[in-house]
Amino acid sequence: MPVSPPKTTPLTTPRTPGSQVPVGLLAFSVGTIVANIYYAQPLLAEMADHFGVSISRIGFVAMLSQMGTATGMFLFVPLGDNHERRSLITTLLLAAFVSLCCMATAQNILWLEIAAFAVGATASTVHVVVPLAAHLAPDESRGRVVGTVFSGLLLGILLARTFSGIAGSLFGWRSVYAIAAACMLILALLLRIRLPECPPQHRLTWLQLIRSIGDLVRAHPVLRESALLGATLFCAFSAFWTTLVFLLQAPPYHYGPSVAGLFGLIGAAGALCAPFAGHFIDQRGPRSTILAALVLTLLSFALMAVFGKILVGLIVGVILLDLGTQAGHVANQTRIYSIDPGARSRLNTVYMFVYFIGGALGSYFGAIAWVHFGWVGVCGLAMVVLACSLTTYLAFGARTVMGRQASA
Repeated sequence: MPVSPPKTTPLTTPRTPGSQVPVGLLAFSVGTIVANIYYAQPLLAEMADHFGVSISRIGFVAMLSQMGTATGMFLFVPLGDNHERRSLITTLLLAAFVSLCCMATAQNILWLEIAAFAVGATASTVHVVVPLAAHLAPDESRGRVVGTVFSGLLLGILLARTFSGIAGSLFGWRSVYAIAAACMLILALLLRIRLPECPPQHRLTWLQLIRSIGDLVRAHPVLRESALLGATLFCAFSAFWTTLVFLLQAPPYHYGPSVAGLFGLIGAAGALCAPFAGHFIDQRGPRSTILAALVLTLLSFALMAVFGKILVGLIVGVILLDLGTQAGHVANQTRIYSIDPGARSRLNTVYMFVYFIGGALGSYFGAIAWVHFGWVGVCGLAMVVLACSLTTYLAFGARTVMGRQASA
């Protein structure tokens, strides 16, 4: 029998109606914050040259950003269930400002690695904002609201590469982080003014919150499945975007970081479909959407393995990859937010911790696959990971059917 999560004492503060919160502002905020993690990807080759390190070592920097985000999930995100969220978000944005300043002024590779980890940890602020949007949304439109906010998040991920590629080419890689630091200060002020006060729903200490996370994992198979499927999708996604700059520098392309960044604009086409994916989830259910996302993402890598060194093939592959990734992520988050409305920050902690571990491993092993096996190795790595994800999906589905038959 699964262990039920500990009982909590709800506060009496009523939920603020979703119409009083500007969803567009939340979407813009998560995009701007999450971009901090991904500015580095088109700049990795330039950073490697600047500090005189190998591709594998600079790939470790990208991995550390995502490992920092995973760590921030446990340090900061659970606090969204027992702290006033507007103040928590503002504090984390100020910490992000300090981290980005350290990144912009890094004098050696160790300094850069520590700063990258801190930037990733403070970027976990996104995962305080997204559950807030889900909490404020009516049940019947939660998928659409989460999809809209997530479209901002994915646009931030993709357009971060465009911005950093162009700004890095024009002004150097340090300028990207200086501008990002200024953006965090402005965003902290804006959210402090525009967001409503959002008191917590439960009285729990931080240690109680952390202990309850384990109970949630044991009690909810849907949470475990969603976390594993999300991690494999993001692993493949990160392997691609970490190594794209190296592919575009090599024959037959010979492009620089600015062109690598422009591929973010191509992938943004998939992000714009997120609200439609949310509507589809509301109508048809999230699990069938996840299956379609896994198949679509696997197809994108199969296409890029064969036609990735032809520009048209690479462009089509990028569109399919980003569409599949964002559809799967919206579906997974819609599923977990329906488990326990009073524990959404903790549920999101579990999901996003596993998600970013998958992304960190994708960044690191993607760089290694590139060094040893080239572009085919990167695509092969992603396809193996996604094949394992499909196996997990089928295994959980079969277990659910057997459980229903046994209970019948």
